[in-house]
Order: sequence, then C-alpha cells, then structure tokens
Amino acid sequence: MAKTSGSNGPAAFKPYIPADKIIPEFTIRAVLVGAIFGLIFSAVTVYLGLRVGMTVSVAIPIAVMTMALFKFFELFGARKVTILELNTVQTTGAAGESIAAGVIFTLPAMVFLGHSLTFIGIFIVALAGGLLGTMFLIILRNYLLEQEHGKLPYPEGIACADILIAGEKGGKMAVNVFFGAIFGFLYKLLNGLFHFWKEKPFMHFRGYPGSFINAEVSPELLGVGYLIGIRTAAIMMAGGFLAWMILIPLITFFGTAMPIKLALHPDISNIAELYNKVSISEFTSTMYSNYIKYIGAGAVVAGGFINLAKAFPTIIKSFKSSLGSMTKKSGEAIQKIARTSKDLPFSWVIIGIVVMFVLNWVLLNFYINPGYIFANLVSSLLIIIFGFFFATVSARLVGEIGVSSNPTSGMTIATLMGTCLIFLAVGWTGGAWTAVALSIGAVVAITASNAGNVAQSLKTGHLLGCTPYKQEYGYIIGAVTSIVVVGATVLLVNSAFTSVKDIKVEGMQVQENMLREKTEMVVDGKTYEVINPNDLNMPLNIRFLENKETGIIEKQMEYGIGSQDLAAPQANLMATVIRGLLENRLPWVLVFFGIFITIMVEMCGVKGLPFAVGLYLPISITTPILFGGFFRWLVDKKFRKPTDSEDPEAAPGMLFSSGLIAGGAIGGLLIAILAGLEVTDSLKIGPGILGTLTESNLFAAILFAGMLGLLFKVAIKKNKS
Repeated sequence: MAKTSGSNGPAAFKPYIPADKIIPEFTIRAVLVGAIFGLIFSAVTVYLGLRVGMTVSVAIPIAVMTMALFKFFELFGARKVTILELNTVQTTGAAGESIAAGVIFTLPAMVFLGHSLTFIGIFIVALAGGLLGTMFLIILRNYLLEQEHGKLPYPEGIACADILIAGEKGGKMAVNVFFGAIFGFLYKLLNGLFHFWKEKPFMHFRGYPGSFINAEVSPELLGVGYLIGIRTAAIMMAGGFLAWMILIPLITFFGTAMPIKLALHPDISNIAELYNKVSISEFTSTMYSNYIKYIGAGAVVAGGFINLAKAFPTIIKSFKSSLGSMTKKSGEAIQKIARTSKDLPFSWVIIGIVVMFVLNWVLLNFYINPGYIFANLVSSLLIIIFGFFFATVSARLVGEIGVSSNPTSGMTIATLMGTCLIFLAVGWTGGAWTAVALSIGAVVAITASNAGNVAQSLKTGHLLGCTPYKQEYGYIIGAVTSIVVVGATVLLVNSAFTSVKDIKVEGMQVQENMLREKTEMVVDGKTYEVINPNDLNMPLNIRFLENKETGIIEKQMEYGIGSQDLAAPQANLMATVIRGLLENRLPWVLVFFGIFITIMVEMCGVKGLPFAVGLYLPISITTPILFGGFFRWLVDKKFRKPTDSEDPEAAPGMLFSSGLIAGGAIGGLLIAILAGLEVTDSLKIGPGILGTLTESNLFAAILFAGMLGLLFKVAIKKNKS
C-alpha cells in the first residue's frame, strides 16, 4: 500500500503504482466489463430500493467479482489484468448504483404529488445529476484527495484499494484482507439472513423514560469505524447520544407530563398515550420520525454551510489554478504535472456544467412547467448552486465517515426546504410547482450521491496510482450507460405492480377538485385518461380512469409505487416535506433546533458536520462505528508505532477491517436480492435451532463482542510479510 508521512503531508505520498510507471489502465475490456456490471447493479438497486427500501454500495463487491472474473479469463489464455484495469472496472461499474439510489429516493414522489412518471423526465434528471456530480468532483479532487490526504480517510476507498492490492500481492496482506472478508460475509449471513441472533440489540434505562440505545451489529460498520478512527466516530456518536439519550427523553418527560398532541401518528393522539401503549423500541422510533429527523435535517444544513465556508478559500484557490490551466502558458506547464494528478480539462468541465444547466431548463420549460421561462431559469440555477454545495458536503463527508453513513436524504430535504421557501416567497405554489421543486431536489440528490461515490472511487485510484482523467472518463461512461436502465427499470417495476379494478360507483364523472394528469392508458381494449382524485383522505398513489368515449370514470388504479409491494419510503418522505413546506405545515421550530445545535457545537471547537450526521442518523448506525474507532485508538495507542496506522502492510487491523467492509457489503447485497425475491422468510432458520436465544439482546451483544475481540487479536499481531 502507498505510504504517507503524517508530518510531511501530501508531498510524502507515494502511490502503489508510481507516477512515472505506465501500465494498461483504461482498456476496452475494462470499460466494457465495468459498463456491464453498472447495468446489472443499477437495475438491482432500483428494484431493491423500491421493493425493500434499501440500497447497498457495490464498489467493493464489484472489485471482488472482477478479480475472480479476470482470473477465470486467464485460465483460457487471456492477458493478465493489471491492478489499474481492475480499478477502472469498479469505477465504471459503481457509477450506476449511486445514480439509481438518488433516483429512487426522490423521483417516485412524483406519484405521491399527483404527477406522472415519464422516461424522458427520469432520463434527464438522472443524466444531469450524474454528470454534475462528476463535474463538481473533478473541480474538488485536488483539494479533497491530494491536499487533504492523510486528513480524510475515505474508508470504503481505502478498503477497495486494500482488496485490490491484496489480490495482487498475496502473502500475509491477502490473508488478513480475505480472512476479514470471509468472516464478515459469514457473520452477515448468519445474522441478517438466517437470524441466529438479533440484528439490533438494544438497552434502555427504566428510571430514565424515553432513553434508548441500540446497535446494528454489522461487520461493515465496525470496519468503517476502525478505518475512520476514534475522533470522527466519537463526534458522530455524540450527535446520536444527544438525540436518543437527551432529546427523546426530554420530549418524553414533557410529553407525558403535559399531553402533547402527536399529529403524525394516525391512531394515537398524544405522547403520553403512545408511551403507555407501545414497546420502547416502537416509541423511540416514532419520536425519531416525528421530531429527531427534522432536528437532524436542520443540523446537517447548518453543518454543511459551515463546512463549505471553511473550505471556500481553498476551493477558490483550486478554481483559480484550474482556470489558469486553460491559458496557453499553463497548457504548456500542465505537461509537467504528474500522471497521477491529471484531470479532465477544466474547459470541458465548465462546458459540461453549462450543458446540464440548459438540459435542466429544457426539462422544466417544455415538460414539467411550460410557459414560465424566467422561473425555470431560476430553478435551473438553483440546481447548480445547491448541487455544487451539497456535492462539496457529500464528497467531504464520505471522506470522514464513509458512504454507508452519508445522509443524502438529509441533504435532499435541505434542498427542498431552500427551494420551497424561495417558491413561497415569490408565490410559486400549487400545480406544477411541486413537480419543479421535486425535480430540483432529485437532481441535487443524485449529484450529492454521485459526488460521494466518485470521491471514494478516485480515492481508491489515488492510492493505487491511477490516472484521474481516465477514471473520470470511466465514471462518465458508466453513468451514461446506466441511466437508460435506471429509467426503464423504474417504469417497468411500477407497471408490474400496478393494479386496476372496476369502480363501485356507477356513472361517476370527473369533479372540479380532481386533476387530469394528461396521461392515457389502454385497459381491456378501451382508452382511458388518468385522473388524480386529489383527495388527501385517499392513498396518494390512487388514480381514477375516465373512459375517453363516455366521459365516465369506470376504474380505479393503484400505482405500483406506493403500494404495499413498492412502498418507496424515502420518496414518500420527500413528498411529505414538499407538501408540508408549500402548504406551510413543516415543523420549522424543530429545524431551527438542529441549526442552532450545530452552531453551538462549532462554537465549542467540535466539527459540526459529523456531529450533525450522528444526530440525523439512527443511533444503531453510529454505535458500532464508535466501537470500531475506539479499538483503532486502543491498538494505535498501546500496540503499534505511530506510522504503522498509516500503512496497512504494517497494520493488519486495517486490512482485516477492509475485509469486514467487503464481506459485509457482499453479504448485504445478497440478503437484499433475496429479500426482493421474497425468499428470506423461508431462510430464517435461527429461531428454529436456538429458540428464544435469537431474540436475546445479551446473546447478540456477546457475539458482537466476539467479533470485536477477533479484530483486536488480528490488529495487535506483528505482520512479518
């Protein structure tokens, strides 16, 4: 692995493949295999995200599968693949997953807002978000990956590099990585698929009502915690601790003493009644959804702005350097730049951003909101502004806490807040404006998601010694090829789960409050126009079908999206936020709580953004990350030299942690696929073998402690390779 000196900074960095060495990298076979992986995993991500409400980062699984695939090809005489080619495959292949995740967490909200999903709309939004995320990251790459090297760990990027290097070098390094991967994979399956022990053991203090701590005992989160270290892990946990051990008990205390109405719960009128009727787990979950998520979203917004303000001088310097490279003089000097520092030409980046601006305006002006030329120009400009802001926040965040903990939904909510406030101020409400607001949020969500993913891939390339502009080419190719599949899969899955039935009311006609979606469909040989009942008492995915010939509503249709089979929970949340904002029903007091909490934390000299992320995320995610960070600190403090922690070859704990991330990610992907195929219930064999032990919090904690002990044992070993 490349080594770096903490005292000497980025100048001391040496990649695995030296900058002056040229080996095959951006080859046809690497790009082709990567594009194929991208097509497959983007479709899988769409299906799983809509079906089971989850996505899994695929960069590491693709890297592992690629090594196996090319080893198989070598058996038939194919040229041995280089490590840089392998990285091109994972870079190209991973592009579609981040775009698909951004699409499915936002655009299905069109259905909930009373609009139709169209292929052209999905395609343009996905293309704009995917390319903007890449273009913005190119601008930030030098700052985030070179100047901040040694400060931002990028845990999944390091893990992916470790996997590829271990596969090439073999020896002790490979043993540690693949031992961790096998262990993490088996642990994940036994826990998450076969259910031999609880996935989230918890504890609460009976004398402290509303208190609740749980942990997702997953190998990948433990590995991420070990790689990012104690400082960031502790700050994240502090945010979670504030939410779950202070804010929720505080709300519980006042809510049970003075019955506070709980508007967002359909069956229970106030907090006191809820606390007495449901389990502590369900109670705290409801408190999180009703209160903490809004506080956390406000905290993330404030943390993002503060973080951008701190980085702004360096970003401006990077901008000036890039602009200078467009001159003839700098053009001659650029030839002297090391191969491992060459990005796509800055002029191409600017042209790409301008083209995406125009493309967004075309979508809004001709498809979503015709006739409002100036308003659509303003909306397109908001996409660029919010997109760059949250691309910067996302790319830095994944460097600190990893892709798994990146709160893209929080950034999207913040974008929707800002957009809808502007719309409210100028009177742009009702009708198509909800679709415009969602389109802005969707592009920004995809931009932020993609920027974080690109940053991790470029970090892997930085460590391996890849040529940045070749990786950027690969990512753009992977993004563009995957977008068609993303749009087609969303529409196909929605159609597959859409149901139509005859309506019970005879002679029913379109009422004044109902909305025509300007969409036609053919059922049983008859042509119908789709009518939105526009009734908040009905499920938001219900539509009426009006017979074009008779003008009578004859059928009721339930879109697949929003049904029991495709709940799309994140998109439902986005629709709720937009309606709440444009109808002035969003709990702004909670949002301001979060904003001022982050400001207070910054005033105490603590990084506000990771704290805000910890506040926003469920504490089950931050708890295992803290354990990983603590054990990293313990090992580094008591058993290793200061420089060992920066060199995985001398620190087997980092290699084993990389393996845990890989094994957990692959296991999670397999579980998600099986969940989508609805076969997981038949595989829950744990309760039949161990009985009630599988529901024991203590038993789950003991097994997680066993994994911690194994990590500790591996980490303190002296690597003799």
